[in-house]
Amino acid sequence: MSSSLNKILDKGKAKLKEYTNQPSSHPPQQGYPGQGYPGQNQQQQNYPQQQYQPQQYTGAQYPQYQPYPNAPQWGPSPQQQQQQQWGPPPPQQAFSPPPVPSHSKPSSVPPPIPQNRPMSNPPPPQNLAPAHHESVYWKPSFDAATPVSHNFRHELGDHGWGNNEKQNYTDSSANSFHHDNRLIVRGLVQNGSYTSARLTSHQTLQRPRGFLTATVLPPCAEGVWPAYWMLPKDPFQWPGDGEIDIFESWQGDCINHSCLHWGHYNGEDWNKHQVVTTPLHDMAQQPHTFGFSWIEEDGIPNWRGKMLWYIDGRPVMKGSIPQGTRRLEEYRLLINIAMGGTVCGGKLPNDGYYDLVVSDLKMCEEPPGGWPKFESDWQCTQEGKPI
Repeated sequence: MSSSLNKILDKGKAKLKEYTNQPSSHPPQQGYPGQGYPGQNQQQQNYPQQQYQPQQYTGAQYPQYQPYPNAPQWGPSPQQQQQQQWGPPPPQQAFSPPPVPSHSKPSSVPPPIPQNRPMSNPPPPQNLAPAHHESVYWKPSFDAATPVSHNFRHELGDHGWGNNEKQNYTDSSANSFHHDNRLIVRGLVQNGSYTSARLTSHQTLQRPRGFLTATVLPPCAEGVWPAYWMLPKDPFQWPGDGEIDIFESWQGDCINHSCLHWGHYNGEDWNKHQVVTTPLHDMAQQPHTFGFSWIEEDGIPNWRGKMLWYIDGRPVMKGSIPQGTRRLEEYRLLINIAMGGTVCGGKLPNDGYYDLVVSDLKMCEEPPGGWPKFESDWQCTQEGKPI
């Protein structure tokens, strides 16, 4: 009996040894940490990388985001997980939410992580004096100690905004805040509630000629419509007074829409909407710099001036300032995330958070290369096509 039992035990030990010596069927994980964003080094067919180098960002400046150990996550999608490598942390339920105005919903939305979170290699501060050659005349501070309301007015409401949009725009710190010297507009979706922010700058373009630029990492997802654009200051009449879209992306299509609008979408106004679309296949992972320059003339009959749109320093669209629109020096900047609506075909985003991250926003006296370069770019840049 003892001999039989020993044989059984020996056989079992042999099987266990054989099993433990088998090679693992699970390959080692790739791409985290320190290997960059998925697809970051792939060549873009429609937007050659060597011609469109972002002006502000390198991998060394912005290390991957490292969350607190065991911090609870709140509903990020795979795309949002990629964005965490560059952008702000997700909302955390471990922290008490700030007071939420009565018009903001829901009151239970978790707030962002505290703004004093240390970083191993923080980006350079944006509130330093600009280089002399840039001739910057407005550069808002995105320091955590500066309220968002110092530079922007929060437009509020959930009335659809003329496009059957779903979101409720709030002034809650859960929907707009500063993090690591960047401005974050955050759309939050939770249990049928859609909240976001729509920011309008107190500052106008203010000059008859100049250059506006910002670096943007947008959310890319179904039902989400982020934008960085301009309208005339209040009071104004849309669309006759004009609208200028510098960055705009729909439905996570990774296509930028550079647009000029000064009419309705029917009848005689059919051609008063001009656009150039630019594919940016790495839009969800890689920040891009979007610029706009203008020259508004005086005293020339039937001529208002010229405008150029840029992506990563390259002009992508030109347009003449339409007769009857407001003077460009009276335009103000808008930054927002809309959800749903006719542009998104009625589709809505899934539960989670969607961040529009803005850095290095500024208004300058002239574009890079000065006005001779502007004139040269004007000659070789395409005009927008009617939508």
